[in-house]
Amino acid sequence: MLTGDDEDERGTGGTDPETRFLTDGDDLDAVRSEVVSFVKDSVTKASARGVVVGLSGGIDSTLTATLAVQALGSDRVLGLGLPAREPDDSVQEARTMAEGLGIEFRECDLRPLVDLFEDHVAPEVAPTGGRTAVGNVVARLRMAALYYAANARSLLVCGTANRSELLLGYFTKFGDGAADLFPLGDLYKTEVRALASHIGVPRRIVAKEPTADMWIGQTDADEIGARYETVDPVLRLLVDRSERVETAVAELDIDPTVAERVAEMYVDSLHKRAVPPTPGVDGRGQGGSSYPLHLAPFSDRL
Repeated sequence: MLTGDDEDERGTGGTDPETRFLTDGDDLDAVRSEVVSFVKDSVTKASARGVVVGLSGGIDSTLTATLAVQALGSDRVLGLGLPAREPDDSVQEARTMAEGLGIEFRECDLRPLVDLFEDHVAPEVAPTGGRTAVGNVVARLRMAALYYAANARSLLVCGTANRSELLLGYFTKFGDGAADLFPLGDLYKTEVRALASHIGVPRRIVAKEPTADMWIGQTDADEIGARYETVDPVLRLLVDRSERVETAVAELDIDPTVAERVAEMYVDSLHKRAVPPTPGVDGRGQGGSSYPLHLAPFSDRL
């Protein structure tokens, strides 16, 4: 178990265990071992036959599938390629990685379903729905396919989100944010890249521009407003060390608007990370969300 109590400088971020990233060899070996054990234990406890992973050809899904194979063996991991836009070269990359891992790979083009939704459903329920709304439909259709496979084959849905995405709310609620387990959920994107390189994920995949593949040309950096190299240290300070935005700006020497944007995304997406609330009749309430008081100024609705 990684405790973060080491006093020596190991990995990006210095000696403070609340700010450094797990990026050196010893840390990454320990991370790999812990994630592999987590996947194995999760499947065993659920009495499942294995896991299904949505493969996009990107770093998160490739690393997730690789670690799942190390935990369970290639015969207990199913990869699904679920393209929903044209052109989509990522499917070929996903197929190549699946072949390299020795796992079963199935491809299903969701474009006809997306077209059907846009032509028949969207005009009836919300004619003014924009690109983001349709993009979220794409993410939810992909998850529907993954859960169909999981239910039919007695598998767990192995989500591919990392800690950066989860904290920012950079995922679709009940879309890619829905899963039975998130093997990379404790790792910042900085650490995901380091672990992927460490265990031999091809350099071309590690170096790819991150994207949610919701529409052509979309990138994480454009949607978030900054690259993960900037965002991750801000999250470490605001969330893990409970520092104020002004402190993060001063310590990291970054544009205040970037730190404020990160804080706003974290606070505004709390509902995505919480169990849906109930009214609390007779003291039976559950769910809901709360935000750290030091980030209260960035909440305009909670």
